[in-house]
Amino acid sequence: MRKDSNAGGSLVRLARQIPYCKAMEILLTGEPLSAEEAHRIGLVNEIVPADQLLKRAAEVAGIIAANGPLAVQACKEAVIRTSGVEIDVAFAIESECAGKVMRTKDAIEGPRAFMEKRPARFSGE
Repeated sequence: MRKDSNAGGSLVRLARQIPYCKAMEILLTGEPLSAEEAHRIGLVNEIVPADQLLKRAAEVAGIIAANGPLAVQACKEAVIRTSGVEIDVAFAIESECAGKVMRTKDAIEGPRAFMEKRPARFSGE
C-alpha cells in the first residue's frame, strides 16, 4: 500500500519525470528553475503568458473531454499502474486496460465517426 511522503514526494518523483542528472542538480542545489528550462527538460508541457493560462488550460481540458471518457480513464490507469514495473508486466496491464475499452460502444463510435468525417459522440458505454 502506498504511503505518501512527508517530503511531498519531490525526492521520489522528480528523477522519474526528468533526466536523473538534472533532477539531482535541481534537488541538491535548490537553485531556481526558469520556465524555459522547465519546458526544455520536459517538466512542463508548454509556457503561456499568465493572462492566457486559464484559457489554455480550459482548451486542453476541452480536448481531453472530447475524447472517449472510457479511453481517457483507461489510458490514465495504464500509465499509473505500469510506472516502475517490468516491461512484460506493463504490457499485460496495458492489454488489460485496452481490452476493457475495446469491448465498449465507444470503441465502435470512435472509428465510425472518423469514417463518417464527423465528431464522435461518446456515451461512456
